[in-house]
Amino acid sequence: MASHGNGTSFLPSSADGLNLSQSAITRRVQKLEDVLGSSLFERTTRAVRPTLAAKRLQARAEVMLEGARETTLAMRDESVAYAHQRSALVTIALIPTVVTSLLSPTLRLLQESGMSVRVRLLDHAANEVAGAVSQGDADFGICSIGSLEPNTHFEPLFDDLIVLVLPEGHALARQDQLTWSDLKAEPLILPARGTGNRLLIDEAMARSRLTAQWTYEVGRSTTAMELVNEGIGVALLPRSAMLSAQGRSLVFRQLGEPAVARPVGLLTRTGVADSAVVGAFKDAVRQISGRLGVLSM
Repeated sequence: MASHGNGTSFLPSSADGLNLSQSAITRRVQKLEDVLGSSLFERTTRAVRPTLAAKRLQARAEVMLEGARETTLAMRDESVAYAHQRSALVTIALIPTVVTSLLSPTLRLLQESGMSVRVRLLDHAANEVAGAVSQGDADFGICSIGSLEPNTHFEPLFDDLIVLVLPEGHALARQDQLTWSDLKAEPLILPARGTGNRLLIDEAMARSRLTAQWTYEVGRSTTAMELVNEGIGVALLPRSAMLSAQGRSLVFRQLGEPAVARPVGLLTRTGVADSAVVGAFKDAVRQISGRLGVLSM
C-alpha cells in the first residue's frame, strides 16, 4: 500500500484544467496509488515530483489514450483518421553519431514519400537511449548496444567498423591499411570510458592482448573530429562518421586485426504495438541502413 504525505497539493493550473478542486485531485491520485500499490509522487513541503512509477504509468496511459483517439477518429471518418496518422508525433532516442548517416537520409525518404510527421529527437549516449526506450519516453531507439533492459528488444541493422581518423597530409594517410602498432607513436584520441564505442575498443584489444596509450578522451565523435582536423591527434571513430560534414575533410583508414565494429540497430519496448506512423518510420530506417551495410572506405 502506498504511503501518503501530509499537505499534498497540486498546482492550481492542474485543478483548473480538469475543472476540479485541488483536494479532489489529491483524493483521486491517492485512490489510484492505493489500487496500484505504488506511490506516484514524491511529496515535500515545497514540491510534488513524479516517481519512476508515475512516468511509466504516463507512458502507458498516453499509448492507451492515443489508441482511443485514433479509434474515435476512424469511427467518425476514415479520411480524418488518415490525416491524423500522417501528422502524428514520433519520439526517437538515438546516439548522435547516426544522425548524418542514418537519420537524415531516413527523414528525406519520408518527406519524398509525402508523409508529414513531427519528430522529437532525444540525442543521448547509448545507455541513455536504452533507458528512454525502456521507460517509454521514446517510441523506439537507434543505438549501438543491445538490450540493456529486460523489456527491450534489439534488432541489428548494420555493423559500423571502428576506424582510424587522420588529418589530410598525415604520414599514415598515405597507407591504405594500418595496424594497431602504427598507433604507438601517435597522440591518440579515444571515446570516453563508459561509452559504447570505448567498451568495444577495450574488449577487442584485451582479447588480442594489445594496448593503446591514449592522450585524449572525449565524449562525442564531433569533438574528436575537431581535434583531428586541428592536427591535435588521430582518433578511433565509427566509419559512418566519414559521411558527416566534419568527416568529409578528414582521412579514414581501416585497421588490421582485431577488427572492431559496433552493431547499430533499432531498440524497441517489448509488448508495445507500433502505430502506423512508427511502423513506417522503422521501415524507412531499415531501408536506409541496408545501404550503410556496404559503406566503402
